[in-house]
Amino acid sequence: MSDRLYFSGWVRGFSDSNMLRHFGKMLDVFPFSKLAKAGPVLRVYAIEYVEPPLFERHFDPGVSVGDMIAAARDFVQPDCCVEIEAAWDLWQHHDDWKLWPSAVTLSCFGSEFEHENGDNLRIDFGLDSKFVPSEDIQGSLRIQQSNLRSLLSLAGEIDKALPVERRLLWSESGANFAAVLEEALEKFGSG
Repeated sequence: MSDRLYFSGWVRGFSDSNMLRHFGKMLDVFPFSKLAKAGPVLRVYAIEYVEPPLFERHFDPGVSVGDMIAAARDFVQPDCCVEIEAAWDLWQHHDDWKLWPSAVTLSCFGSEFEHENGDNLRIDFGLDSKFVPSEDIQGSLRIQQSNLRSLLSLAGEIDKALPVERRLLWSESGANFAAVLEEALEKFGSG
């Protein structure tokens, strides 16, 4: 059963006054989709997610990180979350394997915004099935390894760009993603 997969990062020296600078550095290393027909959507939430967005703006594909950060700047307070809904290109199976835009949500949290984990930065990668091989789909092992390498490469780039104190790859259900991946790989080994 598929589960949502997240990356969380805690950044040394992160504060309400420098949160957009750190968020911008994460966005600078994120490989935004070259295949998506729609550009990123920026939202700023106040207090918690149950509130409607305080600000929302749709951008054209290829928008600069600087333009997105500048658009959020006037709305950011300690009780805010800045969120960018975007896509990156991953191998996906739709009758055959092909690179397709895959939705992601990149978030940056102010110190007073209500959210679990207390993380500073987060990426919601969507369903973990994009990274876990399935013995039901031919070529899945090789292709999903490519997607997983993209995920690990991104985590490494974030580590280089930011003073990350701690990072966590986690799933919505609380399942250990490494164990889920290991179990899927064992199926290939026994087949």
